[in-house]
Amino acid sequence: MYAGLWRIIPGPWFVKLFVFVVLFAAVVYVLFFHAYPWVMQTFFQTPDVTVGES
Repeated sequence: MYAGLWRIIPGPWFVKLFVFVVLFAAVVYVLFFHAYPWVMQTFFQTPDVTVGES
């Protein structure tokens, strides 16, 4: 998979490396801040814990 991406990205190796790192960072950002929270809220709901007054 990575070799296929490396062949598709145009330019010399340092441009390919820069584009690859930016794409990787974008994927990590989307997963951490959008995909994982959605999965946790949708499929692994945690009960709301409240402390009642005595």
